[in-house]
Amino acid sequence: MAAAVLALQVSAAVAHEPVVPAPAAPAEPGTGPASVGVVKFANSGAPAAQADFTYGLAQLHNFQYPAAAAAFRRAQVVDPGFAMAYWGEAMTYNHPVWMQQDAAAARAVLARLGPDRATRVAKGQTERERAYLDAVEILYAETGDKFERDKRYALAMQRLHERWPDDIDATAFYALSLLGTAHAGRDVATYMKSFALLDDLFRQYPQHPGITHYLIHSVDDAAHAPLGLQAARAYGEIAPESSHALHMSSHIYLALGLWDEVVAANERSLAVASRRSGMRGVMPIACGHGPIWLNYGYLQQGRYADAKRVLAECLALGRQHPGGGAAGEFNPEASPVGAFYIMRLRYLLDAPADAEVMGWTPAAGNLPYAEFLRDYGDAILAVRKQAAGEFAAAATRARASAARLRAEIDQAAMPADDAFRRVLAIQLGQLEAAAPLLAGQRAVGLAQLEAVAREEDALPAAFGPPQVDEPTRELLGRLLAASDPVQARQQFERALALNPGRVDARRGLLAATRALGDSAEADAIEAQLNDALRRADARSGAAR
Repeated sequence: MAAAVLALQVSAAVAHEPVVPAPAAPAEPGTGPASVGVVKFANSGAPAAQADFTYGLAQLHNFQYPAAAAAFRRAQVVDPGFAMAYWGEAMTYNHPVWMQQDAAAARAVLARLGPDRATRVAKGQTERERAYLDAVEILYAETGDKFERDKRYALAMQRLHERWPDDIDATAFYALSLLGTAHAGRDVATYMKSFALLDDLFRQYPQHPGITHYLIHSVDDAAHAPLGLQAARAYGEIAPESSHALHMSSHIYLALGLWDEVVAANERSLAVASRRSGMRGVMPIACGHGPIWLNYGYLQQGRYADAKRVLAECLALGRQHPGGGAAGEFNPEASPVGAFYIMRLRYLLDAPADAEVMGWTPAAGNLPYAEFLRDYGDAILAVRKQAAGEFAAAATRARASAARLRAEIDQAAMPADDAFRRVLAIQLGQLEAAAPLLAGQRAVGLAQLEAVAREEDALPAAFGPPQVDEPTRELLGRLLAASDPVQARQQFERALALNPGRVDARRGLLAATRALGDSAEADAIEAQLNDALRRADARSGAAR
């Protein structure tokens, strides 16, 4: 299952920072306020609590949630009556873009501030502070499901923004709250509303981490990413000691097919995360969201040895810490074995055949996602090889693991229109279409695959590597290449519109364009491809 879809279900692991107990001050050795962004937030806390509060607020905007929570707790120790420090800590348990919330933990924080909502809100020393405190009470209310509370919270933040239009943090948090209402996947109108709130502020407040961060999230799909390129180039310099800030730039770079920039951003991000992990005495960063994106970037550069190294490091960590995750956990990125299977599938699809990696199959534990990724990958690779017998066995395993995955999805009451359900249905649809193709019923199989491709085209836009690990239009292009280069070229062009710059799709487009005798266009495509692959391990022209 593609990492872009999984990010909708993601845990704190995505922030790259390991979850560890709050250390004694200073929380982040070698960092200061300017190294994680510049924020100014009027509040009634004691002067001695301001440095920790401000640092916590900046890290909250950076999605460095454990570091932010630790800083807010330090502010509480200095000033036990500082209501906004409790607000800040409670906010660290809500992760809107990832559709994740630990309401129980947040309610426990608020309970330390006061026994009930009215008492807690009254502890705000100004009307504005009371508005923030009331909004967080809505976010973690005992009534209503998460979707309802997210909508009510967004309305509360809209009111706060309108009442204090000069409060740039209120505007930033309002824009973020809007993104948190898109539970079924990217709603373009909602995301553009968020972007509109932030675009002018980005130029007015170029060091504010939240404005830049949330702007990137608002436009990190292929259609809108050009609107975020300036912010992407700025964010890593705004918060150079935030691993997540450094990574976030790659959301825009990946959507634009800028592979050198994707790799550089994630190498910087992981260097910061690993350095901090070493300081804190916890395991190095080898698996998770950042390594997955770095692995993908290396593959698009043709740096297969580097991609394999990242994969091997994650496998080693998985062997040290075996097992998948908690039963019902829908995020492979949150465990070494899950992250490994995401990267393994991507490597097998985008790198030359590698028998060693094919044999790397650690137990999937309690992660039905990881199990399905393994089996689906086996089946798709058999389709590519036109190996009917191999495909039949792998497809049977994939259907069985998908059934187990669906049972857990149903138990979790995931909505019918959830992007995760839709991607899983598309992947299974590919396998159903492959069966007649490999049985000699080519017209039937191609027609079924075209129907599946239209379903993929209709998915909500998403960030990151392809939502469907084997993009259906790339698969169609490969299958049509020998017999119908006109249709093959159209399929590869449509594939590149969904996932700009992908090297395999460019190779297919190049071959089809050459076959059609369009030398000038083919030369241009080859030049772009050669540029993307200029750091490749071993090249023999643009195509492998």
